[in-house]
Amino acid sequence: MIALKPTKGKLLIAEPSLTGDVSFNRSVVLLAEHSNDGSVGFILNKPLEYQINELVTEIELPFQVYNGGPVEQDNLYFIHKVPHLIDNSVEISDGIYWGGDFETTVELINKEIISEDDIRFFLGYSGWSSLQLDEELTSKSWIVVENEHESRIIQKAAKAIWKENMIQLGGDYLLWSNAPENPSLN
Repeated sequence: MIALKPTKGKLLIAEPSLTGDVSFNRSVVLLAEHSNDGSVGFILNKPLEYQINELVTEIELPFQVYNGGPVEQDNLYFIHKVPHLIDNSVEISDGIYWGGDFETTVELINKEIISEDDIRFFLGYSGWSSLQLDEELTSKSWIVVENEHESRIIQKAAKAIWKENMIQLGGDYLLWSNAPENPSLN
């Protein structure tokens, strides 16, 4: 397998050996930024027990909220695929954008112009200081893969995405795709 370098838009797949890490066990992280200064990403497959209308009372629709990572979990972030509707969005890659004008976003959700297939909300983010992610890659905590789903990653089922990537990686990872989340309970 060719080892990919981490860049904006790539996915980080947690190695099965991260079972003891509460935040990142079986995580799939979309890298929103990666530079010499550090990295930022959002965990795609950790839905929380909150709906966005419970956290932002101005929003009327109950979109799912996800745990974006262990950093700044009291802040709300979002990725989307509708930059033509949300000003000041920052392109991550492949038709995926980060943030933008929040007041406009709220208004467009309430008017049902933006659907849950267009946007994903996160509490917190995943962050790495300069060279920290590179060290974690060297210690084989993560696998970097292409985001083959491109902007469709937003509507991808959260529960299945880690397992699907284990199957796609093949080899020894196939065994992990069907292992229980906590192997000590087996």
